[in-house]
Amino acid sequence: MKFSELGLSQDLLQSVEFAGYLQPTDIQARVIPLILKGQDVIAESKTGTGKTAGFVLPVLQLLQESPAEKTRTIKALILAPTRELAMQVNAAIKVFARNLSKPLGSVLLIGGSNIDVQLRSLIHGNDIVVATPGRLLDAASRQKIDFRLLKFLVIDEADKMFDLGFAEELEAVFKLLPDKRQNLLFSATIDEKLRALVERLMTQAAHVKIEAAIPTVESICQRAITANRANRGPLLRHLIRAENWQDVLIFVASVRAADILVVKLNKANIQAQAFHGGLTQAKRTEVLQNFKDKKINVLVATDLAARGIDIDKLAYVVNYDLPRSSEDYIHRIGRTARAGRTGTAVSFIGHEDRAHFELIEKRIRMRIPRESVNGFELTGEALPVLKGQAPVKGLRMSKKDKARAAAKKEGACG
Repeated sequence: MKFSELGLSQDLLQSVEFAGYLQPTDIQARVIPLILKGQDVIAESKTGTGKTAGFVLPVLQLLQESPAEKTRTIKALILAPTRELAMQVNAAIKVFARNLSKPLGSVLLIGGSNIDVQLRSLIHGNDIVVATPGRLLDAASRQKIDFRLLKFLVIDEADKMFDLGFAEELEAVFKLLPDKRQNLLFSATIDEKLRALVERLMTQAAHVKIEAAIPTVESICQRAITANRANRGPLLRHLIRAENWQDVLIFVASVRAADILVVKLNKANIQAQAFHGGLTQAKRTEVLQNFKDKKINVLVATDLAARGIDIDKLAYVVNYDLPRSSEDYIHRIGRTARAGRTGTAVSFIGHEDRAHFELIEKRIRMRIPRESVNGFELTGEALPVLKGQAPVKGLRMSKKDKARAAAKKEGACG
């Protein structure tokens, strides 16, 4: 199928061609015609399948076709769970709207940037707002935002909205919006909590599911290298040099781990920078651009900071620390091998990681052969698991509070 068969205007087709899109992905081919018909849509598709263009293109076209208003007020609201994803969506809007005969403006409402500047952009009038929930509610509390003429609500990465504890914020946002609107929800997976929201918000929606919630990523070469935890740093440096790795995204468990690893890589003359919530928004933007411009070869990131970033032609993803779940594993390794390309995902497995990685394999229905590297072999025995004292009810944080605390610590949410 071609983009020209989806009902898009000539203006948008020119922008698509300029952006280098050759043909629509499966999710784009399925959802764009539905959105153009005015239907509510629930789109369930894995990371890296082109969901952003799937809603940006038809929303831009419908805004173009809508009657002109006397005042330029907000017509579309796009909610994203993190700053980086919101910035990515806004960048896509700029690219695809470049050739429109009726100019459309968009504004970002995200944390880490001057809210007064953002609010001034709202006062001057914008058709589209791309926002994180926290910053949007902040703007609304100052009575600087008017949704009376809103036509479209898009919730992007809806599963991550819930993972990061934004359920209450979403409820507060819904109360600000007119009842009559077109709702579009995009997510990699839809669990029971998210399904409850969907059923209440979108009673007549078309549900498009491209593949299973936990897909097998066949285009990615997955490697599991066994090594003692103390040897992960030297092993990583060896692999980068010996196998001439370029364009490497490394996932670690914490901000501190990212900073420490970057120092050690730079001491070994491997150009690396950290990407995490401890950095200012300006610095994070700079670091990401340095990586895209190949001024650095290695990006060391935490999960929350990396949500939503889009890096073209990423060759390697390394699980220096294993993710917490099989879903997070898929999201991580899905950063490579995008748009039909190939890529390699490497996981370091120590004694402490063996059982957890076996669980990930079980849930993704794959068995990844273990390998070792000469000089860095796994040695010794796993330490016995000691049973701790039984937990005392009421003294531990709830899952929701943990998610909120993690998001706040990372600073990745607006």
